[in-house]
Amino acid sequence: MLEICAIASGSNGNCYYVGNEKDAILIDAGISAKQIILRMKERGLNPAKVKAVFVSHEHSDHIRGVRGVNKKLQVPIYLTAKTHNGAYKNLRPDYPKFFIAGEKIEVGNFTIFSFLKNHDASEPCSFRIQYKEKNIGVFTDIGEPCDNVKSHLQKCDGLFLESNYDEKMLWEGRYPYFLKQRVDSEVGHLSNDQAFELLDKHVGKNLQCVFLSHISKENNTPEIASGRMASLFTKFEVKVATRFEASEVYTI
Repeated sequence: MLEICAIASGSNGNCYYVGNEKDAILIDAGISAKQIILRMKERGLNPAKVKAVFVSHEHSDHIRGVRGVNKKLQVPIYLTAKTHNGAYKNLRPDYPKFFIAGEKIEVGNFTIFSFLKNHDASEPCSFRIQYKEKNIGVFTDIGEPCDNVKSHLQKCDGLFLESNYDEKMLWEGRYPYFLKQRVDSEVGHLSNDQAFELLDKHVGKNLQCVFLSHISKENNTPEIASGRMASLFTKFEVKVATRFEASEVYTI
């Protein structure tokens, strides 16, 4: 059994939970340790099961809470050396465990596969977590889907996939032009249309559920993001991760 939950998802903070009967890991800790623990308990998840945190990149909405989690839960923080060096000093974990992008790491009964992706950070990574032949992907902050993303996506039984912005809302919205360009660039974020194409053409036959993640507050809505995926509803479950509370816990 695998349980997955988006503890937080959005530009105000990201944290994704993957757990089995005994162990759990977190991908990113972009909100405070206090909020992570509170939201886990609200969903019936035991913080004591967490054995490690993996950091995808150094942007504050993904790394802001790692020092607190490190201290409160006494768990290691895994990140690349470039991500560590690219982070603000006050956000760096005190005792980091470095991994090399592309390698796999064993934590408890989990195997975590790391891989590089396209994003405007020092060494951005995404992760696929494997347990007993079941695989969970955490794929957010991707400007343009590369072969790494597509390859790991095909193996997933459960998935957190970025569906950050609606193109019409972005280009007609209030963002300054340089920021619109950044979001829409090959090192920015995935649009609803890009997420749809990935789900329509590149997922494997075992995918059960996808949580649309990292949805923009200004340039998207949960309804628009979910509506864009309507033609896929008969293939697998499509759910939406939100900004201010943990999602439901889904069992794979």
